Amino acid sequence: MDRLVGLEGVLAAVTGPDDPLLSRCIRAQTAAGLARQLTEITRVWRAEAPAMSGAGIALALATARSLPRPSSPQVVVSGPMSSSLPMRLTSGVAVDVIRAADTALLIASFAAHGAGDIVQEIAEAVSRGVQVDLLLEESTHAATAFAALPAEVQIWHRTSGAGVMHAKLLAADRHTAFLGSANLTDRALSDNVELGVVLRDPPTVEPLVSHFRWLLSSGCERMHRA
Repeated sequence: MDRLVGLEGVLAAVTGPDDPLLSRCIRAQTAAGLARQLTEITRVWRAEAPAMSGAGIALALATARSLPRPSSPQVVVSGPMSSSLPMRLTSGVAVDVIRAADTALLIASFAAHGAGDIVQEIAEAVSRGVQVDLLLEESTHAATAFAALPAEVQIWHRTSGAGVMHAKLLAADRHTAFLGSANLTDRALSDNVELGVVLRDPPTVEPLVSHFRWLLSSGCERMHRA
């Protein structure tokens, strides 16, 4: 961060891409790859906007630096854990994502069985006012696992298109999503060798949720519950 602020100061002082001060600044860089990146920025500056002042480039850099950075994807596993990557277990992450929902929770799964902790967390989400939609594969009778949930929970099945509903997704509002191979079963959440990732980046999660909402509205049927 300090290096970027210092670079902004240099840019604000130069008159253009060919200012000797900028060339000396580039030659003085010791961080790996930074001199090359600055050289490329200077080349584009010279080719695309040579009349722009250094202050303008400094302002653009400061603006980019101030924007929130997306969180890095988090690896999630079921089964044995190694020391190769920082990872968390599927069962705990699934609970975290459900708890992160403030207004809406969207869950898709091919199969579901047991998973009492997940069912309980969904019930608690409903009690705090979260709208819950479950998109399940009808041929696996996955809806049975959620029979005890409140009537407000909407359960959907696909009614059009070939193939089965094989996706696995937990999405909290439109800001956090968990994607992976694990179904909502006891073994998949803990014992099976499963792999997934958590995304906490609204620009990435938003279109993903929108796609599944579109599926609900265009090719699915809501299951009638007693």
